[in-house]
Amino acid sequence: MALIVQKFGGTSVADAEKIRAAAGRALRVQHQGNQVVMVVSAMGKNTDMLVDLAQQVCDDPPAREMDMLLSTGEQVSVALVAMAVHDLGGKAVSLTGGQIGIRTDSSHTKARIQSISSDRMQKHLDEGAIVIAAGFQGADDQLNITTLGRGGSDTTAVALAAVLGADICEIYTDVDGVFTTDPRLVAEARKMTHVSYEEMLELASLGAGVMHSRSIEFGKKFRVPIHVRNSAVFTDTPGSIIGALPESLDRPVSGCALTKNEARIAVAGVPDKPGTSLTIFAQLAALNVAVDMIVQDVGYEGRADMSFTVLEADLNKALKAVREAADAMGAEGVTCEEGLSKVSVVGLGMATQPGVADRMFRALAEHDINIEAITTSDIKVSCLVRREKGIEALRAVHSEFELEKPPADRATYDETIAASKKVDASAVVSELKAMEDLTIHGVALDATQARITLFDVPDHPGICADVFEAVAAEGIVVDMIVQGFGADGLTSVSFTVPAASHDAAKEVAEGLAGRLGGEVATKPRIAILTVTGIGVRSHTGVGLRMFRALSGAAINVEMISTSEVKVNVVVAPEHGDAGIEALKSAFSDVLT
Repeated sequence: MALIVQKFGGTSVADAEKIRAAAGRALRVQHQGNQVVMVVSAMGKNTDMLVDLAQQVCDDPPAREMDMLLSTGEQVSVALVAMAVHDLGGKAVSLTGGQIGIRTDSSHTKARIQSISSDRMQKHLDEGAIVIAAGFQGADDQLNITTLGRGGSDTTAVALAAVLGADICEIYTDVDGVFTTDPRLVAEARKMTHVSYEEMLELASLGAGVMHSRSIEFGKKFRVPIHVRNSAVFTDTPGSIIGALPESLDRPVSGCALTKNEARIAVAGVPDKPGTSLTIFAQLAALNVAVDMIVQDVGYEGRADMSFTVLEADLNKALKAVREAADAMGAEGVTCEEGLSKVSVVGLGMATQPGVADRMFRALAEHDINIEAITTSDIKVSCLVRREKGIEALRAVHSEFELEKPPADRATYDETIAASKKVDASAVVSELKAMEDLTIHGVALDATQARITLFDVPDHPGICADVFEAVAAEGIVVDMIVQGFGADGLTSVSFTVPAASHDAAKEVAEGLAGRLGGEVATKPRIAILTVTGIGVRSHTGVGLRMFRALSGAAINVEMISTSEVKVNVVVAPEHGDAGIEALKSAFSDVLT
């Protein structure tokens, strides 16, 4: 007998008709011989209505009371769904998060799950009932009601699937599945049959609204296959499976995304010495500001420039904290820029297939779109562009990689489920005291790379395409790419290559500098330190812990590049061994 967890979002239970339809779907799955747990969100816009009501009676509602208020939305939904199941001839029991045994910390409105008891749910399932679980909520050790914040119901569903050892977690929503990009922005967007956890983590962090990254983190950590389906289509039409396999490894890019409301903070003239990054990011971590697209380029004459993006909603508080840090360290100045968007391409295939970055840069150049900054990881390339060019940039890269066309050789449903081997349910409950703790899969040292930097090259559309097409023409493989922020019409571009390719890459760079202007600086040997894990971005203290460890070891950070699942820093080669030991010690409590 299989166990299936089904999650129904607010639009899927927005009225009585949809509630009965959701109940009917669960009953049909149960009648096929399965045990069923339904996780239900608040009806439609109910949560928004409650938030608005709170603001009408109080300018600054206490977080504890907001949780008490908002949790009622899911309680209404689960009771109504249970009634519908009974009316359709089934047996159901509705449970709040606290009744289930979802224990969280006490961070009201953004709590993290600490543990889940499966005993009560399993008892009801064994008695033939459908369990209707309230999403988005739990209770702390003092039995205060807590809510899990954005994406909370998705997180609840995947977490319950993990502790129950479910065969699959079905997410019912108002779209057909996961698309190659937002179909509201690109008409040619195609529904993917499969997408890997790693790709979905990147896409979710970039604004793909199908699921929140916290729930994908759970899925990856506990190997839960996730099936995203349209609740309005009452057939067995498949959606998209999020699991261990991508749709195809033959293609370098699987999807692309646009993050619209980005703001950039730039700190100029930062002292190029140990502890600089720590000083800045300690301030931001204290405010729980999620920092994205961190770019620190190579220092020059004892000073370096650093920039990073935050959501525009966090700009004011982040800017105040950064200015305080900059004053304390004697930086030359802090500037900010709004009206930016980030366009990114994502794909497991790019880890083994070269040429993605230069194709992306050329596609943007052909549309006269200037790149304001660049960061890369093994499976992602992100470019910062002006917001008014954002949608055009998204369409350009979607077309360049022909994402509207299905791959010839795709993974099957059975292959994906088989690859996502379930973690033993008892192990989930007993071995992980805090289910949402940061999990670090590894810290690594790569001492086989060299660094090339082009200083003061013209900051105009096509410059990056020119650089990396020239590099690719010589058969040189590029790893990290970092473009700093431009000033006075000039910018800098740094990239790493295998040490054996240093001389050839230096020759290409010098040829470009002679043609474009600018200067070239290289290092035949560097050390790249990497922290890889689940929750690297949602746990704002990861970078802080990394920078504190390196600062404590008196190791200067020369370059930084980030992604959803990885932070890369470049240090001097003689500091590589000490750096890796410092990171192993710093992350020993979460290193798996």
